[in-house]
Amino acid sequence: MRFFLIDRITTWQPGLHAEALKNVALSEDFFDDHFPRRPVMPGVLILEGMAQLGGLLLEASLLEQYDKSAKAVLTVLERTKFRTMIQPGDSLHYRTEVIALNEAGGKIKATARRDDKPVTSTEMVFAFKYMDDPLLDTKRKHLMEVWRQ
Repeated sequence: MRFFLIDRITTWQPGLHAEALKNVALSEDFFDDHFPRRPVMPGVLILEGMAQLGGLLLEASLLEQYDKSAKAVLTVLERTKFRTMIQPGDSLHYRTEVIALNEAGGKIKATARRDDKPVTSTEMVFAFKYMDDPLLDTKRKHLMEVWRQ
């Protein structure tokens, strides 16, 4: 099963920053067990949404600055803080900013907010995995078209 934890990309500037929206619905599968009668979005899934946006941003930045195509793989989390819980009906606003980028990988600063209040903040380090997979590239391109509408 693949979790897509981005509903829409709202700001997109490769090499600089990106923003996205995730509307949290009670119908999300993880709410069945986390927690019964008191649903709370798992913090690791908030981080996953931030990593999805940050990885996409770094991949686009790599293509723009180095004319290379690779997949970003999360390797390190630094200075991660959780400040509040997310429940069904909340909207998460992700923001990622490029801190560093080279042909081996990159680093981003990421935040998640609800109603302009901090939820989670972290710095993420990614390594680039170079691969030739036209099917994966086609799927990724389609997702970006959907997310950026």
